[in-house]
Amino acid sequence: MTTVPRWRRAVAEGIGTGSLVTVVIGSGIAAAKLSPDDVGLQLLENAFATALGLAVLILMIGPVSGAHFNPVVSAVDWWLGRGLTAQDLAAYVPAQIVGAVLGAVLANLMYGEAAVSWATTERSAGHLWLGEVVATAGLIVLIFALAASGRAVVAPAAVGAYIGSAYWFTSSTSFANPAVTIGRAFSDTFAGIAPASVPGFVIAQVVGAIAGVGLLALLYPRAGDDVVTTDSPARTGAST
Repeated sequence: MTTVPRWRRAVAEGIGTGSLVTVVIGSGIAAAKLSPDDVGLQLLENAFATALGLAVLILMIGPVSGAHFNPVVSAVDWWLGRGLTAQDLAAYVPAQIVGAVLGAVLANLMYGEAAVSWATTERSAGHLWLGEVVATAGLIVLIFALAASGRAVVAPAAVGAYIGSAYWFTSSTSFANPAVTIGRAFSDTFAGIAPASVPGFVIAQVVGAIAGVGLLALLYPRAGDDVVTTDSPARTGAST
């Protein structure tokens, strides 16, 4: 088992998730300012910065906590028995959510916005929820397939690349993360999501995580057999 104290791992998850939200929202604000008349270019700039930032954050935080930055990734890690205990899960999830909210506040303040400005972008529609199911299921399969097949060393690049591409191939622009979804409700900017739209996205993400576990059982039936310590990169994974 890991020798890193649980409290330090939880703090690392909070810092990592908060930093990820800062990257997502901050790059979205910058994109809107730099390319005000081209939404497609704004999305490209936002996706590119997020993909690179996520890969870097996994490299930075992975050796401490596993760099989940995502409640559904942590829940699946616990469910598969890959080393995360119920007590760890209970510490990780609140830290991830609090970190996400603080990350949104930081991004807002860096760009001279109000610390909290509730998002007004409505994202409530069946096709968007389907996009979140697909995005989250794919993320879960990617992370734990890499771990199960001994290729976790490429997780930072692979997860970053997946999220960057999922910005474009999913209708929802791939939030795929309940904590990040909550955090993005605190910023009425390019990357925001209206608070009323958050529950639908979170439910879709949970459904996607369950679907991902089902796909793992089909493709990698022994995915939960090899217990990996928390400081191993084999357990890293995150999303926006």
